[in-house]
Amino acid sequence: MTASTVLDLPLERTLHAWVRRFSQPRWHGRHVEGWLFEGRAERLAAEQQLAAVGVHARFHSAYKPLVQHFIDHVNLEQLAAAHVRYPVPATGPRQRFRLEAYPLAALLGEDALRLEPRGDANPWYDVQLHLRDGQCLEQRVRAPNRAHADTTGAAALSPCGWLRAGTQAGAADLLDIAVCTDFERAFHHAVQAVREHPWPPGEPYFERLLLRIDLPGFEQPIAWADETISTAEALHEDLYFSLLEFFQQHSGRPLGDRRLQPGQIVPDVRTGSAAPRVRVSLQPFDAAAQDALAARKGLRAAAGQPLESLDRAPAPEHIAQILQSWPGRRFSAPTRQGRTVWGLYHPGTQCPVFISGGQHANETSGVVGALRAAEALRQQDGAHFALIALENPDGYALHAELCAWHAGHMHHAARYTALGDDVEYRETAPLLEREARQAALALSGAQLHVNLHGYPAHEWTRPLSGYVPRGFEQWMCPKGFFLILRHHAGWQQPARALLEAVCAQLAQVPGLAEFNARQRALYERHAGPLPFEVLHGIACMQTQTAHDAPVTLVTEFPDETVCGDAFRFAHTVQMHTALAAAQAWQGIAPR
Repeated sequence: MTASTVLDLPLERTLHAWVRRFSQPRWHGRHVEGWLFEGRAERLAAEQQLAAVGVHARFHSAYKPLVQHFIDHVNLEQLAAAHVRYPVPATGPRQRFRLEAYPLAALLGEDALRLEPRGDANPWYDVQLHLRDGQCLEQRVRAPNRAHADTTGAAALSPCGWLRAGTQAGAADLLDIAVCTDFERAFHHAVQAVREHPWPPGEPYFERLLLRIDLPGFEQPIAWADETISTAEALHEDLYFSLLEFFQQHSGRPLGDRRLQPGQIVPDVRTGSAAPRVRVSLQPFDAAAQDALAARKGLRAAAGQPLESLDRAPAPEHIAQILQSWPGRRFSAPTRQGRTVWGLYHPGTQCPVFISGGQHANETSGVVGALRAAEALRQQDGAHFALIALENPDGYALHAELCAWHAGHMHHAARYTALGDDVEYRETAPLLEREARQAALALSGAQLHVNLHGYPAHEWTRPLSGYVPRGFEQWMCPKGFFLILRHHAGWQQPARALLEAVCAQLAQVPGLAEFNARQRALYERHAGPLPFEVLHGIACMQTQTAHDAPVTLVTEFPDETVCGDAFRFAHTVQMHTALAAAQAWQGIAPR
């Protein structure tokens, strides 16, 4: 296919428009308050411009306004405790505004933040600040939202721009209206352009759908919570999943159907532009250019480094070199973009296991964890396993491309394959990557599959579609390392025995219990009690399925965005889990 433009639309920057509007003589001496999706420095500069012409202006963040209020306006050194009463909306999750306060509890430490539902839906937080000198300050922090239908037609309540203006401070006798900001318009124009395009009747609809969005935006690091509030990341996530949902409906599939093959949806959202612009285009794949970018930018760890020392995801050629250097039977499968899924079968006398990583290619710690586990297993007498360290090379390449601009983002657009589906759920030809998993199970005869996964290491939101990510509510905030056990009918007993044995072994991994306790505590302060069983400090879920191996142990480490020591810890935990499962299975597997 040849590249074609679907939309190329410059947008007016909302903050500039507001400064121009309120600089007019009729607003001199008035009080203006606005909420929009810009950073603190830009908002402060606009306030100062208006102050110079006699306008009292205060501009706030429309995205996570409570957290941003504490960052912008609260002297944290003087603060002893805070009591926040939040609204309970009629639309969406009842805890929506409590979730939106994440990760405020990390600011004050254990028990210093009290979050309490207020019992009404009025869009503001009531805040009591208890200072160290004994003072108690009362504040109202507005959180403008609008009720609307989201991309699927469902009712939603989402953060939005807002303007209030009055003849005195706090008054809104002149203006009190919602405003569609540049951030919101960029999203709506991009989605509308895709909705109105004449798509072909069958999947896939395109090779690559690129949504290049340039906005002012902001990236707000929060050192005390290892978080970053990013409007670019939030818009990427909302665009990607909104368009997945559109194509699911367009194809007649149910929402959340992972078999959908629309093609590769690529939101590329960049901040720092004073001239907002939305470009939507259809492009052919260019795997060579994509791989060259990753090599030029040094986005992957180079070959030659010991696996245990890797501080970021390895280059695909490094993975291939390792597999080629180990004895065993190699197998492979092609990808849609012409790359190769490499696998290794290591025959032995033990009960076989299948270990895989990189099914969701933005979850990179499992790739290294799988390699490290296999490296340890092949030193054991009789070890019997199949290995696919990187199951989704096309998604992995997109992840590297996106990391060139935002290395700390979760990049869910790279989660699935270049066909746009989840390879595990692919049912029809061409099977491509799916053939590698089938070969691994057939060659090894493994009845246990250890499938190493990850999830976001910081908050995951969809700000313009109700804030909470539909279908992934339980993955919205990190809650430590946890396990998902899936088993066929009749396999519940050995599966349960495996789960208990693995959790007991993981309790011995240095630092893991403390890591889990810390993340769970913050999660529960904002989301309530963890909805999982906890065994030996490891949260667990158990379900029955008819998919793939009779028993599948899925790991979930909060690895999306981590690097350095945090990445090393992540793949160390992944390795220990795979090894614990392989060892325990020898005494549990039906003979």
